[in-house]
Amino acid sequence: MDAVEGFALPQDFVFVDLETTGGNAAYHRITEIGIVRVDQGETVEEWSSLVNPECRIPRYIEEFTGISNEMVATAPRFADIAELVLEKLQSPAQRAPLFVAHNARFDYSFLRAEFRRAEMHFRARVLCTVKLSRRLFPQHPRHSLDALIERHDLTCSARHRALGDACVLRDFWFKLRHELPETALAAAAQTVLGTQRLPEHLPADLADELPEGPGVYRFFGLGDALLYVGKSTCLRRRVLSHFAAEHSDAKEQKLARQVRRVDWLETAGELGALLREADWIKTQRPLYNRRLKPSSGDITIRIAEDTGLVEFAAIAELDPKELGRCCGVFRSHKDARKALTDIARAQRLCLRILGFEQSAGSCIAYQLGKCKGACVGEEPLVLHGLRLRMALSPLILKPWPFPGRVALRERDPQGAIDLHVVDHWTYLGTARSEDELASLAARAASVPFDAHVYRILARHLASRPQLDWLDLRAVARPGAVDGSN
Repeated sequence: MDAVEGFALPQDFVFVDLETTGGNAAYHRITEIGIVRVDQGETVEEWSSLVNPECRIPRYIEEFTGISNEMVATAPRFADIAELVLEKLQSPAQRAPLFVAHNARFDYSFLRAEFRRAEMHFRARVLCTVKLSRRLFPQHPRHSLDALIERHDLTCSARHRALGDACVLRDFWFKLRHELPETALAAAAQTVLGTQRLPEHLPADLADELPEGPGVYRFFGLGDALLYVGKSTCLRRRVLSHFAAEHSDAKEQKLARQVRRVDWLETAGELGALLREADWIKTQRPLYNRRLKPSSGDITIRIAEDTGLVEFAAIAELDPKELGRCCGVFRSHKDARKALTDIARAQRLCLRILGFEQSAGSCIAYQLGKCKGACVGEEPLVLHGLRLRMALSPLILKPWPFPGRVALRERDPQGAIDLHVVDHWTYLGTARSEDELASLAARAASVPFDAHVYRILARHLASRPQLDWLDLRAVARPGAVDGSN
């Protein structure tokens, strides 16, 4: 058996594929399990079973997998077959077979979640065939299972069914063994498997527990004090990066030494992670995060409709519908005044007309040749007002583009949906069920305008020409959460 720097090419495997009711192991359940066992390089068993998920399978999942609610109605619950599944995931010779799956953290996290519900423990070394393919064939942009089937001339007897897809993974590995030098395959497998060293005071299986998808996470120290809140599009990679040995930043090293507990919340996408992170930092005030200034003190610049003069207003005191007439968000009157003064000087606007100078006659800038003379009648006030509006136009806050309170629908790659409830740039929470959505739809908008949340939402909306949203002015309709119209 060849080795690469002490790494032996694996010979014992369990190739695993699951079908589920959605993409989040914390909320969704398994509907089918497929396992192909290989001992000492030879296939010894192919096994599959439908599983009663004890909940409804969404319609789009039924259409995708072909597994219907009627098919699983009489199937065993996972708890009924948990011991059998565990037996098939382990080698009778006690050799700890390698757990292999496509997008492996998805399947692995679902199985661990189901075993936990059954009060059983499962842990394995995990090899992801997506990552293995990317490592071996970086010249190819696509590494989905369909891409592997086409590129390597594989066949699948039942695509999107658990056993059929598990057999494809076995055939993929066998083809790699046949066509590639063992040293190259062993080196790639070693890199993909990797080993993540964690501080001794953290659970050894933390790296196994962390999901690959987007979400927010929290670090707790002694006495369960909240140290840090973060977000990422890949929770596992980001959390583990905090404990990487190559970190030279003293603050990062200090934080890593203090962490005693980690928890996290998976989200359907980046928007949900950004909104949750902002909310947690603001309400829970972790020690190591930059403190977000309370939104009640934010100041904006507004041009008075009757006089054309500028005025400063506290955003918290404005009707949210007025935000479309406002320019910029500043932490204080001083910051807003400085910003406007800088703009006026750059555009040769008159500080006396703007109300910054009280003396009669020409302003100081005019005397220095840096004002176009609105203060002495050389520039018409109408033209000065137009130039003022043009100068402030890049700072104009975006008007709320919806008719009222809405839920922004965000989907993960497996089809799970988060509904982010927002009212005039105010984030009220995220719903994952009809009851949660109805509660948020009826919630009083007592949360003030938050500049940080505004920027998150404005960037999100600007980057998407077609928005997926639900009007919440009426009572939430059945089917809103699973995406039906």
